[in-house]
Amino acid sequence: MATATQAVRLEDNVTRYVSKTRQMLINGKWVDAASGKTFPTYNPATGEVLAQIAEGDREDINRAVAAARAAFDSGPWSKITPSERGRLIWKLADLVEKHGEEFAQLESLDNGKPLTIARVADVPLTADIFRYMAGWATKIEGNTIPISAHGAKFLAYTLREPVGVVGQIVPWNFPLLMAAWKLAPALATGCCVVLKPAEQTPLTALLLGELIQEAGIPDGVVNIVPGYGETAGAALAAHPGVDKIAFTGSTEVGKLIVQAATGNLKKVSLELGGKSPNVVFQDADIEATIPGAAMAIFFNHGQCCCAGSRLYVEDKQFDKVVEGVSQLASKIRVGPGLEPTTDMGPLVSQEQLNRVCGYLESGYSEGAKATVGGKRHGDRGYFVEPTVLVNTNEKMKVVREEIFGPVVTAIPFKDVDDLVAKANNSEYGLAAGVWTNDIKKAHRIASQLRAGTVWINCYNVFDAALPFGGYKQSGWGREMGHEVLEMYTEVKSVCTPIA
Repeated sequence: MATATQAVRLEDNVTRYVSKTRQMLINGKWVDAASGKTFPTYNPATGEVLAQIAEGDREDINRAVAAARAAFDSGPWSKITPSERGRLIWKLADLVEKHGEEFAQLESLDNGKPLTIARVADVPLTADIFRYMAGWATKIEGNTIPISAHGAKFLAYTLREPVGVVGQIVPWNFPLLMAAWKLAPALATGCCVVLKPAEQTPLTALLLGELIQEAGIPDGVVNIVPGYGETAGAALAAHPGVDKIAFTGSTEVGKLIVQAATGNLKKVSLELGGKSPNVVFQDADIEATIPGAAMAIFFNHGQCCCAGSRLYVEDKQFDKVVEGVSQLASKIRVGPGLEPTTDMGPLVSQEQLNRVCGYLESGYSEGAKATVGGKRHGDRGYFVEPTVLVNTNEKMKVVREEIFGPVVTAIPFKDVDDLVAKANNSEYGLAAGVWTNDIKKAHRIASQLRAGTVWINCYNVFDAALPFGGYKQSGWGREMGHEVLEMYTEVKSVCTPIA
């Protein structure tokens, strides 16, 4: 691990984490992989090996599912009160805050994101989702139902019960936060979990496992098995002892998850890809819109499933908006995440660097032009320049397909109906943005856009209480808010005659 240019002193626990092989958590114990194999995780700022991780496989998934199954079916978690569940989840949130700097540094090292962003976004939002879901633990209720059948009187009611053992597979773009988005509602509803972090970024999930133990959550309730998607992930998705699979990642892999889940018809929730339209009308507050449009695509290096990657601007303002976004992009300081001056770090891996650069070449071959950026930054690490592409149209791959990097395509429009049709002309439907000072127009367009989240005069606003998820091939179900509880519970109807 190269630290010569790092201005931030690493926490002792961070140094410990990257200095020896990290094990997996199964049934309350830290253990090696059954095969004895390990795999490397890399520092994306340098391309060098950061740490060695136990490589989970089918046998490790079997052990983890057995532990979760026992904890759910007959262990203490099935007998604990909702109030106690909430208290333990809240304690976990406190511990996340206590170790906030360690999490932020590990996230920056493993993922590449700026330390400043991890400190103010990833870590606080992680603590917040645990606290929000801790409150729901005591508020998961059924209903009484008046029924009229058979001419007799019945007492009829519903119970909302935990779905059981949940397999959770999380991505590499927000490793800690995505783990929390999955774990918090599962724990609040009384489920037990086998969590597989992304192979590129497993470190913060493993540290979270230590804090889960410290919080007093019983053994076997949360098991963490790092490994590759095609081995550990596939085994988890297909496992007959798993009652539900929750996945965040690409649409391509999401479809494989669905196929694997058919064996025992387990429940499935998916938060998948996006190619989100960000629409700027000529009556928008342009001074506020330009930085908002830039943040919509360049936040987290464009490695956001909801990134505003298709920028539609009404023609009278097109040149001004493109020039403004391009100027802001040119001022973004690209560098290692641990450098205090860094605004945007590297992409997560060599694979992702190749993917994004491949899309840039595809765009150029089809006639697109970069007003700023447009290529790899430097020759060490996985850096790409913030890029604005013009001369683009809906037939180009860079407009149709998810790039998952700091690349936005800018397209002018005149007709509003045509704009809505183009914005909706995508296999995805995760998010969208609308910028206008006309409140009627804002809500009319928001109602017409086929997306799970529409931001008006803002972008990338997240809260634990605000549901997040997609239409079309952007997924099934919702994360966060009370809607997520439906994905982790079963409804049971109970009926008995009373007269």
